Amino acid sequence: MAEFTMELNDDQKQVRDWIHGFAADVIRPAAAEWDEREETPWPVIQEAAKVGIYSLDFYAQQFFDPTGLGIPMAMEELFWGDAGIALSIVGTGLAAIGVVANGTEEQIGTWIPQMYGTPDDVKVAAFCSSEPDAGSDVGAMRTRAVYDQAKDEWVLNGTKTWATNGGIANVHIVVAVVDPELGTKGHASFIVPPNTPGLSQGQKFKKHGIRASHTAEVVLEDCRIPGSCLLGGKEKLDERLARAHERARAGGGERVKNAAMATFEASRPAVGAMAVGTARAAYEVALEYAKTRTQFGRPIIDNQGVAFQLADMRTSIDAARLLVWRASWMAVAGKPFTSAEGSMSKLFASETAKKVTAQAVQILGGNGFTREYPVERMHRDSAIYTIFEGTSEIQRLVIARTLSGMPIR
Repeated sequence: MAEFTMELNDDQKQVRDWIHGFAADVIRPAAAEWDEREETPWPVIQEAAKVGIYSLDFYAQQFFDPTGLGIPMAMEELFWGDAGIALSIVGTGLAAIGVVANGTEEQIGTWIPQMYGTPDDVKVAAFCSSEPDAGSDVGAMRTRAVYDQAKDEWVLNGTKTWATNGGIANVHIVVAVVDPELGTKGHASFIVPPNTPGLSQGQKFKKHGIRASHTAEVVLEDCRIPGSCLLGGKEKLDERLARAHERARAGGGERVKNAAMATFEASRPAVGAMAVGTARAAYEVALEYAKTRTQFGRPIIDNQGVAFQLADMRTSIDAARLLVWRASWMAVAGKPFTSAEGSMSKLFASETAKKVTAQAVQILGGNGFTREYPVERMHRDSAIYTIFEGTSEIQRLVIARTLSGMPIR
């Protein structure tokens, strides 16, 4: 187990600087264009693949960093470049985490490479959990998966929404209900292979922010997939469902995590790191602007009202990063989140991004309200962090329940 340190080692610094250079030279110059186009920035993703940033090997190296800081460091730098393009580059990762968290070694080895493709033939993947009537309330999920024993196939029916890369993905990971009697304990995750009949893209959403990232509905109509595409396998699922039924008959017992929650729990510190990157980018623009913008014969940073805002912005950003790093280190060290440290990191970093980007707009004044300056886009982008992969309200609920041990509603 690596000792916790707040100092990156030489290898980590080298990787950080490499990613930062890509974000500065490739992502940032393209950010405004793809935000306006509201389209997936395939050329940027392909460039990321060519240099090795969009690849299974790169994310595996960061994921297995013994300090736990590889992923949050990479996320912060990419999202410092631009949130929409960065999400297009890393969105496949959520689907990959879904496979790693719930799948067998064979499934991991077979499907994750297909999620990324090759530098000459780039692919993306999608994780499909939310539904029109089941966002924060995962217990309201209606997408069904029924096992056809005669054909050893699962038949999926339902509609997923808010799916990053939904419909354009090579591989879709779909969370569905297999046992309605068990509520959230009766959910399982499935791999939908490329070009599977019955899967189609529904509505593509026109969003307030992260507009370079494709977000759409995924419609499943008698979508048949091989039995081997159940993540974890049927034997493991049957054992889990049997235990859940037994506990239900006994009137409670140990809580069983469902497939979607296992994925989100693993990814929350990474989302916090994304928020830190956006907040840092906005702070840096505001700081430079305040040092060069003059009013009444002096730079506006000479005014306490502006200087104190910048001091608070930087303090909040550093505090958010430390919470993200703590949770990331705890995860890799195998330490349980006894105080919901993962949710804490996402909550604080997300709220920090919204606040810091709003302050940046205010410091730039009228200029900050125009698309001529990037803080306008950063402010729009930051809103997503308090919504996706568990809203801020859900994070507070998770934290409160963990601290109190009570079923707070």
